[in-house]
Amino acid sequence: MAQIIETIDVDVPVGKAYDQWTQFESFPQFLGFVESIRQIDDTHNHWTVKIGGIEREFDAEITEQHPDERVAWRSTDGTTNAGVVTFHKLSDTTSRVAVQIDWKPEGVVEKAGDLLGFDERSVKKDLAHFKEFIESSDATGAWRGDVPRD
Repeated sequence: MAQIIETIDVDVPVGKAYDQWTQFESFPQFLGFVESIRQIDDTHNHWTVKIGGIEREFDAEITEQHPDERVAWRSTDGTTNAGVVTFHKLSDTTSRVAVQIDWKPEGVVEKAGDLLGFDERSVKKDLAHFKEFIESSDATGAWRGDVPRD
């Protein structure tokens, strides 16, 4: 399994950063590898991603979610991955977003990309896009429900 861990500080309150992160269908606006996400219900969604020119689809389940704290997921089919995004209040107007993604590279291109660090650079770049997005606009929505860990 490959693992990516990245953080970014954003100049918005933790609630605003969290609210935007719960709007999965908006991810293509700031995550370059995401082609689309379709929300199925409160805890399930269908992803289409493109990594290294290779398109993959998978279903994911939210395994834990607590407002202004964390969103954790795992794939239920397709590309094997899991992760967590945590939100940390730095002040009333700034917060830190930390992302951890664990995934299984498939094929030569994905394995080479992992070895060469392309994945980390891609996530770092996408978090910078998230920062630009959330600092220059209002959150496009919010889901404040709680999903306890199994």
